[in-house]
Amino acid sequence: MSPTREQSEARLLVPALMFIALVVAAVASLGAPLITSVATTFHVSLDSAQWTLTIPLLSGAVATPVLGRLGAGPHRRATILVTLAVVVAGSALTVLPLPFAWLLVGRAAQGVGLGLTALMMGVARDHLPEARSAATIALISVVSIIGVGVGYPLAGLVTEFGGVRAAYGLGLLVTAVAFVTAWRSIPAAPEGRSAHVDVASALVLAGGLLLVLLLAGERSLWSRHLAVAAGLAVVAVVLLCVWAVIELRSTTPLVDVRAVRHPAVAGANLAMFVGGIGMYLLLTLITRYAQTPHGAGYGFGLTTFVAGLILIPFSVLGFVAGKLTPRARTRIADPLLLAGSAVVVGGGFALFAAARSNLPEVFVAMGVLGFGVGGFTAAMPGVILAVTPRSETSSAMSFNYVVRSVGYSLGSAIGGLILAAGTSPGHLFPDDSAYTTAALVGIGAMAIATLTSLALARRRSSESNP
Repeated sequence: MSPTREQSEARLLVPALMFIALVVAAVASLGAPLITSVATTFHVSLDSAQWTLTIPLLSGAVATPVLGRLGAGPHRRATILVTLAVVVAGSALTVLPLPFAWLLVGRAAQGVGLGLTALMMGVARDHLPEARSAATIALISVVSIIGVGVGYPLAGLVTEFGGVRAAYGLGLLVTAVAFVTAWRSIPAAPEGRSAHVDVASALVLAGGLLLVLLLAGERSLWSRHLAVAAGLAVVAVVLLCVWAVIELRSTTPLVDVRAVRHPAVAGANLAMFVGGIGMYLLLTLITRYAQTPHGAGYGFGLTTFVAGLILIPFSVLGFVAGKLTPRARTRIADPLLLAGSAVVVGGGFALFAAARSNLPEVFVAMGVLGFGVGGFTAAMPGVILAVTPRSETSSAMSFNYVVRSVGYSLGSAIGGLILAAGTSPGHLFPDDSAYTTAALVGIGAMAIATLTSLALARRRSSESNP
């Protein structure tokens, strides 16, 4: 292949990787703004409709470690294409006039695509020059977050004019385009690699993660069947402990647990877990606040589409932070960037807690939140990949995604519990003070993420200056 053609393919590869990561994130997020419309269209309760958001998170968290291991082997291109084919098939199920159960099956298939983000990072690290691959990996990490801000308003707009099936139809269209893009642009993995998937380990991990995310998402289970919930929590802990033992004894682990125990990787994953709780806590509540009618004493009574527009500052400034972070890395260490970004996210929470009486104030808070989240997620891969072999990129980042998913689910659940506790008996909407409480909890979570990141920075500094 000529150098000119190689350079041309490299130029096409970067936007292709980011487009695929953006599509799978946006499609998986379609459930949130459509919950009310799904309940009305399919004649199910809001709790049942909530599963259109929960189930893609579940399937994505379960599929991610397996896809990460497959992505570390010789069949990465095939893995990406097959996964996107599953996402396209799931998108078709959401459009067809089938019963509600089939909609959930389709949403689960769409969620599998969330596991592709780590594989996109692996492709970038293998096939781009080092400096450009680092910047591309940072942007892939960012677009996997800001895809939510793209999906919300688009889904709301299409739903208002064409109904819920039309919104899912948009998802089918963009996933089909993503499949064609991957077919034309994703290169084969470098030779000499192997990847064996330990099926038993995968099943045990899947069982543990399913229980963790189920317990995080089903708040009513804790309030109505506490003994059952506590029992399932114990089972989940046992399964995850058994999985860790299997991984430590395996010669071909699904996730290299020994590498995960490296202080830099463990610290980064802890920061991602706690930070994920804080970031998603407010992100999932903001549209609910904006849609609350004026009669509740607060809120703006916005439609689904207009409420989704509040996330535009989040997405735009998140992308800006993602573009700036690679430049900042030349002067500031990744752990310090993590700490600084966590402080910015906490600042967004503080703004929302102190001033949210009008829309411009909410827009500013969401912009600050987006800039912090963008910087945080862009700096995260650098911390992990600095101590990770090139061949293990997909596997290491897959584990980080699982940690992030669990953090997001817990953040969403904690936010819901705070609002439920702040709802007076006989009232439909929570008190305004409940949102302040949620923001303060988010600030606490980001404070922990900041301290963890600073500890990583001190450790790196001591290692480089013995």
